[in-house]
Amino acid sequence: MHTLEVRPIIPADDTQIASIINAARMEAGNIVAKSGRTIPAAMYTDDQLVRLSTFYDRTPNAAYWVLSDESGVIYGGVGIGPLTDGVAELQRFYIAKNHRGAGGGQRLLDQALAYAQTCYRQVYLETFRALGAANHLYQKNGFVLLKQAPKAAASSVCDAWWLKTFNN
Repeated sequence: MHTLEVRPIIPADDTQIASIINAARMEAGNIVAKSGRTIPAAMYTDDQLVRLSTFYDRTPNAAYWVLSDESGVIYGGVGIGPLTDGVAELQRFYIAKNHRGAGGGQRLLDQALAYAQTCYRQVYLETFRALGAANHLYQKNGFVLLKQAPKAAASSVCDAWWLKTFNN
């Protein structure tokens, strides 16, 4: 088994993490479709993916981390970015299918939340109820399921909205 580390994204990671994100989004779309919902094509379009490292480097109070082995192979990633004043958004949190369930997602989430706590009072995220393992991870980590998306995320097509408040 490879020794994996959580580290900040670098430009050399952009292509690998974009591939993981795109594959995971397609997989999630299939799961959600089986639950009777349709994901709009726009959910699969992300102009930032080709230069994700640059996007997070240039965005204040934002960061992105990858889970990688010693040879530079990427297995997942997660970002934190601003949503509204005092509220961060957990963004682009995906793990390669063949590395799920091994604790890498928890390690990435721990890093993202530790960073978010230094800049924000709360962290928001949105997902789909059909993605059971993801929802379980959020609940396990102190996120509370909201009844509806906040106004700042009013265009959300998701059906599960989570919020974590820090006790600073």
